[in-house]
Amino acid sequence: MPETVPDPFAERAPALSVVVHGRNVQDHLPALLDSLDAHPLTGVEVIVAAVGDWAREVAERHAPAFTVLPLPDGAGDAAARSAGAARARGRWLHFVHAKDGVPVGAPPAVAAHTGTLPDTVDVLLLDHVRSSWRASGLPSPDGPRLARAGRADLALDDRAALLRLTPLLGSRVLRAGFWRAHERLLTTEDEPFAAYAALLLADRVACLPHPAYEDRRLRHESLPPPTPAQRYALVDRYEALLGLAAGRTAVHGVLYDLMVRDCLHTFARAGMPDDVAREFFHRASVTARRHRPEGLRHPAGLEGVRRSLLEEGAYGKYRALQSANHARRGVRSAVRTGRHRAGTRLRTLQYRGALARPVDPHLAVFSAYWNRGVACNPAAIAAKLAELAPSVHPVWVVTAAGAALLPPGTDHVVPGTRRYWEVLARAKYLVNNVNFPDAVVKRPGAVHLQTHHGTPLKRMGLDQLPYPAAAHGLDFQALLERVDKWDYSVSANSHSTRMWQRAYPSRHISLDHGYPRNDVYYTAGPAEVRAARARLGIAPGRRAVLYAPTHRDYEAGWTPRLDLAALADRLGEDTVLLVRAHYFYDGAASPSAPLAGLRRTGRLVDVSSYEPVEELCLAADALVTDYSSIMFDYANLDRPIVVHADDWETYRTTRGVYFDLMAEAPGPVARSQAELTEILTTDAWHDARAAKARTAFRRRFCEYDDGHAAERVVRRVFLGEDERTLPPVLPIEDRTPAPSPEEARAS
Repeated sequence: MPETVPDPFAERAPALSVVVHGRNVQDHLPALLDSLDAHPLTGVEVIVAAVGDWAREVAERHAPAFTVLPLPDGAGDAAARSAGAARARGRWLHFVHAKDGVPVGAPPAVAAHTGTLPDTVDVLLLDHVRSSWRASGLPSPDGPRLARAGRADLALDDRAALLRLTPLLGSRVLRAGFWRAHERLLTTEDEPFAAYAALLLADRVACLPHPAYEDRRLRHESLPPPTPAQRYALVDRYEALLGLAAGRTAVHGVLYDLMVRDCLHTFARAGMPDDVAREFFHRASVTARRHRPEGLRHPAGLEGVRRSLLEEGAYGKYRALQSANHARRGVRSAVRTGRHRAGTRLRTLQYRGALARPVDPHLAVFSAYWNRGVACNPAAIAAKLAELAPSVHPVWVVTAAGAALLPPGTDHVVPGTRRYWEVLARAKYLVNNVNFPDAVVKRPGAVHLQTHHGTPLKRMGLDQLPYPAAAHGLDFQALLERVDKWDYSVSANSHSTRMWQRAYPSRHISLDHGYPRNDVYYTAGPAEVRAARARLGIAPGRRAVLYAPTHRDYEAGWTPRLDLAALADRLGEDTVLLVRAHYFYDGAASPSAPLAGLRRTGRLVDVSSYEPVEELCLAADALVTDYSSIMFDYANLDRPIVVHADDWETYRTTRGVYFDLMAEAPGPVARSQAELTEILTTDAWHDARAAKARTAFRRRFCEYDDGHAAERVVRRVFLGEDERTLPPVLPIEDRTPAPSPEEARAS
């Protein structure tokens, strides 16, 4: 026979192929890939089966170090796993879901351990840690079981208790040949089934009692509610698994116990409608009777009664038992907490009475910036609503102090009044750019529209948890309960969509329609620009620079980070500074005496209380800001933006940010007042380099803003039109922003 020539490709084959698969769920994929890419991966290859554009874009940042397999947006997890496995060269496969994680150093350690295993082992079982929005890196209950099993390879029938390990496919590493032999059965959307089936099909298994996987538990409230078919699939899962275990007494007994436990838990906790619950109970009962092991003895006490009733199919008796237990717990709870909890007193008798009346389909409640007045996205939506759906009556929630500043004829309520609670109780539509109070009840048939008030650079929602300065005083559980009331969340760009899903995980639908407040940047003409400047007293031909810094969590108050008098002096008499403090701070932005002369001559205008801010943007030739979200809105105008970032490192460390503004700024960056002055007194603020940076920034962050956002939102939410029939978002090259002040003066 001819001599066998070694295959050099096979010699270079990695020990382990890590197959990352799935959509970029709530933006967890970037952290997973970054962690994998941050440390040496000796003996390991990484294949990313990226489902959809977002996952592909994230994965391609790590090419060519990682192999990227782009898959269409509708591809399921099973198809993604199969696609990744088909490209894998490793002798072992580790499937990692895009929402999950891998502890530092785990892949090389797993790869090294597989080299010590005999060829008879098909599955290596790993320990894992658990993470949620509340905490990360919590130990799993699997560690002690794995430790008791030891590191020697063994047959499942000799250690059937291993079936009690958490059914995570990510905590099983599969021999590539074993996967290919059973791929048809293991390729399923039901990952727990695949995790159990891998153990049942393996000739021998081995254990590594060290955490090598991170199971990230997504909020139940952020996931689509299970359909009846998905509920029944739990019973079908165990029916199939018990079939695989036929004739294996010990394995069958453990699986049966797991089946009964899971079915009873789902039945008790899932909150299924009665018809679905009845059918689920019936199917579980049939399976329980069919597969009941001979001589099985139920545990003593209430648990034994529950199991007996399930096997009997006694649905009515089981419900009666539940009702009795609930009543007993209710009595105990009442004794502990008293007759009334203090929190319930927030709901007045009038509010409870109004909740008993029907929802008014022609009533909408609007609020902006904690009831400050008619402003921001809610104001733009209300204006378009009056045009497209005049039958819907808007009522604004405004503080008593702000009521005097409302436009004439604005119907409004003051918080805490009787009518305030009545309209909140009866309105079909509730629109806000922050959140309504915790006491507001989400009624069936009511629609809560969250418009937000900016594109996030700084961390928001749950992403504030690691930053004490930002998280101080926040009740995140209460925040999530408010978020769970959202039906729709408005977004101006795909970056915001991802960040809102990550920071506010709930079942809300993202409206990728653009920010309605930014429509004016495309609908305003020369007359509107000239009028905005005239109202501010800006003479024709003078350059207006809007200075709008943001709030800092680590500062108690607001003072300008610039010497405004010195800056104005260097910029000269032809430049007007429009100074706007963040809305968190009351009063004038610049009260010091040295600025009085500049105010008298019109070279500095305090616009901290000026509304709407969109008029300030229309009037300004350029924007100077630090980390404020105004930069994302102003970019729609395609006018110069200068970033003054004298404390970037401090801000980034204390507040947390989603991207590096210094690397992706919309224009020149100044790290000091001297640098800012140099930029504004030369051509650097509006030269070709600045324009190039602004173009890239606009393309990324003005993605959906085209002048028709309010129309899309009103048609989708208030008129119920299909998203496919809405006015499409115009490509950015086809949009015409409002004219610059210079263009408006010339027209």
